[in-house]
Amino acid sequence: MKGIEISKKYFYEFGLPLLEKDFPDLVPRLSAGLAGEGSECMGYDDEISRDHDFEPGFCIWLSDDDYDEYGFRLSRAYMKLPSEFNGLKRQTLNPAGGARHGVFKTSEFFEKYLGSPSGPKTYEEWLAIPSQYLKTAVSGEIFVNNEKNFYEVRKKLANGYPEDVRLKKIAANSAVAGQAGQYNYPRLISRGETGGAQLAVYEFVRHVISAVYLVNNEYEPFYKWAYRGMRDLKTLSDLETPLSFLTETGNGKEEAALKCEIIEDVASRLIAEYKKQNISDATCNNLDTHALSVQEHVKDASLRNSNVFSGI
Repeated sequence: MKGIEISKKYFYEFGLPLLEKDFPDLVPRLSAGLAGEGSECMGYDDEISRDHDFEPGFCIWLSDDDYDEYGFRLSRAYMKLPSEFNGLKRQTLNPAGGARHGVFKTSEFFEKYLGSPSGPKTYEEWLAIPSQYLKTAVSGEIFVNNEKNFYEVRKKLANGYPEDVRLKKIAANSAVAGQAGQYNYPRLISRGETGGAQLAVYEFVRHVISAVYLVNNEYEPFYKWAYRGMRDLKTLSDLETPLSFLTETGNGKEEAALKCEIIEDVASRLIAEYKKQNISDATCNNLDTHALSVQEHVKDASLRNSNVFSGI
């Protein structure tokens, strides 16, 4: 059973009855569910995930005022819930039920990941937040969603990046990918700098992955889950195979020649999607050229005219 399923079952068997019995006036104003850090919040957990920070539990989010009034009593009540469930034991390090579970202020939850209790508002704020934090803030499943700010911020995040921000980030990642993979990789190979060539491959792969998430208007998770998350994307998810090959193989003469072909093919696939989405007017197969064309589609003049790499 996945972590979200365990959390949901635990909540409905023990958490909700507790809330309805002892805090009935609070239920219409709180949100509860499983969100935040941990592979279980993204549905990526497996048996290996259970070796740390894995327990039956859930989160409750309250407004600042409700937390000040009810937070202590509710945390104590949460701590008294069954310590074992579905063969798992609750952690006892935190009186609120564990660092990732228990009772929280909505404002502090979003401040931690987004830098603001209300989430990003300006283009600059959107660009300043690493994608994995946006992914974390909107992760998981909410079982009861009555806390107004929690509901509104997650609803805003669920829509993905504002279009101008998405385009700016696509342009930036395309520029780096093109420079690293299409330009620097073959030059480093020709110089016999195989270590540097592999770093160029890594940069190409890393930024292509980011571009793939962006053409899907999805937030890229923490790097160790980047490939896993790609499998759930609707567009270009099959690029996982050639991208994995690029980072898993060496740079001997035959391998390097094949990798150059794969890099060009991956670039072509990405560019074809740009064309499909009508976000690039360039006609070549150079990602760095398409990066500038994508940037020209940014409507906000200030954002459009800023350095292309400000989208990283």
